[in-house]
Amino acid sequence: MAAPSIKIEDVLYALTMDAERRIITDASVLIEGDTITRVGKSSEMADVAADRTIDASDFVLTPGFIGGHMHISYAHATRGIFPDDLGPGYLPNVFRLQGVMSAEEERLTSLLGITELLKYGVTTFVDPGSTKHIAACLDAYQTAGCRIVTGTQVTDSPNPLNVPSYDTDEALAITERTIAEFDGKLDGMVSAWAMPFSSEYASPELLSGVSRIAKDRGTRTTIHHSFSAVATKDWEARTGATPTGFLREIDFLDQDVLLAHALGITEDDTRIIAESGASVVMCPPAAAKGGSGMTRSAFLPELLDAGVKVALGTDAPNNSNLIETLRAVYLSAILYKDGRRDVSMIPAETALELGTVTGAEALGMSDDIGSIEVGKKADLVMFDTMRPEWRTLFNPVNNLVYSADGRSVHTVIVNGRVVVRDHTPTFVDERELIGDVQRIGESMLARSGVSFPSRWPVV
Repeated sequence: MAAPSIKIEDVLYALTMDAERRIITDASVLIEGDTITRVGKSSEMADVAADRTIDASDFVLTPGFIGGHMHISYAHATRGIFPDDLGPGYLPNVFRLQGVMSAEEERLTSLLGITELLKYGVTTFVDPGSTKHIAACLDAYQTAGCRIVTGTQVTDSPNPLNVPSYDTDEALAITERTIAEFDGKLDGMVSAWAMPFSSEYASPELLSGVSRIAKDRGTRTTIHHSFSAVATKDWEARTGATPTGFLREIDFLDQDVLLAHALGITEDDTRIIAESGASVVMCPPAAAKGGSGMTRSAFLPELLDAGVKVALGTDAPNNSNLIETLRAVYLSAILYKDGRRDVSMIPAETALELGTVTGAEALGMSDDIGSIEVGKKADLVMFDTMRPEWRTLFNPVNNLVYSADGRSVHTVIVNGRVVVRDHTPTFVDERELIGDVQRIGESMLARSGVSFPSRWPVV
């Protein structure tokens, strides 16, 4: 059955993110089925009828936000347990914990993570291959109605991270099987990509193979890349090339590749990425929390100057401890100003583009999402401005980037479906789900033996 038509009318400010970056006051938007069919002034659309009308006179309307990199399926169950200074012990414990999860536990934990994403305006996200039970989690994806990129991370080299390692041929077969089974599922709301974990733990044969599979299947590839400046220097000392240079040498880089993190790239790497057409997703919350020196070694301004499409992510909710793209937008807008001692770095307008239209370009999805335009999918977020953090309101971009956050998200529409109304998810009993995931987390800690007690006494 076709979704009902929806008219959002009398919008205080509509941040269209279209080619002209128009901000329309007193705006109206018509949604028919899953598509935006009209955008304009309310006075021009007064005679337009719809099955449902939403009064948006106190709201700022934006496109749905895009999370370009977030491990969603396991982290909420053990969120916040890791001390800040765990260092290299973090990832082995993460995957040790995930290793004890059942399919149903992963489904429920994914559903809670997606519930948080949608409540804070994130309507599309890339889960970079760490979901073990994708078939079970499809139910969560369908229930929540989000737009998701998924896949299976593969390695063919031993590693200290507890990431499963396979024979090269088996890893390639897993990649092909995952894409064949899940790409285009749920009426196209699910995309499946090739997802080698990282070049450090993948042979050239595996990297070339997954790239070929993605091309043959008409899909894309994402890979964890260049985690730090130190790691990049170590790699270059061992091999004579940076990780980026290595990927160029094996013809891995092209317009269908999304490099995740890129915290240790060099100025020459920036040029290589730009020339290849590859995109990058950076995760400012995880990078800053991890003390990566992001503003010194992650050349976000330089990548943008070179024409590279950059999306924003947050990484895992038990790493950065948050998954809200708008907070990554905020950090992008402030970190480089401080780190470079230059207030012209990453203006608010640029930061907002990274979370919406430029992020969509980085994911190869700009034909469908990232802006409020006729013909694009109806992924929209309404922010309630009758809140202290929004006032006074004269420049909605500045308010959105620097003072607002997901707490003011009132209504979220994905593919024409209202999934959040009056700050409340429409698809799940949130309180019951939270209780379920709390019990899952307690069980996971008991089964795995992982424990990080509070440093303060709990009495």
